[in-house]
Amino acid sequence: MTYSGVVKVGGPADVHELTDLMISKVAVGPMDNNAYLLRCRATGEQLLIDAANEPATLLTLIGDDGITAVVTTHRHGDHWQALEEVVAATGARTYAGAYDAEGIPVPTDVPVEDGDTIRVGRVELTARRLVGHTPGSIALVYDDPHGHPHVFTGDCLFPGGVGNTWKDPEAFASLIHDVETKLFGVLPDESWIYPGHGKDTTLGDERPHLAEWRERGW
Repeated sequence: MTYSGVVKVGGPADVHELTDLMISKVAVGPMDNNAYLLRCRATGEQLLIDAANEPATLLTLIGDDGITAVVTTHRHGDHWQALEEVVAATGARTYAGAYDAEGIPVPTDVPVEDGDTIRVGRVELTARRLVGHTPGSIALVYDDPHGHPHVFTGDCLFPGGVGNTWKDPEAFASLIHDVETKLFGVLPDESWIYPGHGKDTTLGDERPHLAEWRERGW
């Protein structure tokens, strides 16, 4: 099956099969949050990005092999509603941006700084701090040695724009700067973007619109 990145609450996961990594995307909860299960194909080790909602759905997706870690992309409540139950059931270590950890009610085992590496089996993810949607939002970059990068952006980058900064000019300027310099400025157009809600995109699809986003201020 060809991966589309289109999922709906109550529907099946969509699976993106890469050479070294399997990415399963599922939509959960009343705000149509995306959660992503990453599985190292060499070791079978698994990691979950955003235990957003519906713990039973997420635990079914995880299956009997369990997970070693849950990464929360940012502090907003719709991204951690299932975190406590998933951690209790799996014993997974918790990761979150160092500047957002205090806003997440489940304790963060590993506060993540910009540039830190998070591993799932033999696969490495690089965390990039993106300031503006929240103080400590993180994106996770998997630079696939067999292809192009894959980037999990939380609520910082979507098809059509950056994340919500609530008409705060300073927050918007910070977020667009970080997204431009830490993602668009260093990654190729083929980079696949997995956002916290909705459909996927690529940097190439969004790059022509950066000036438009800056002009409109959101």
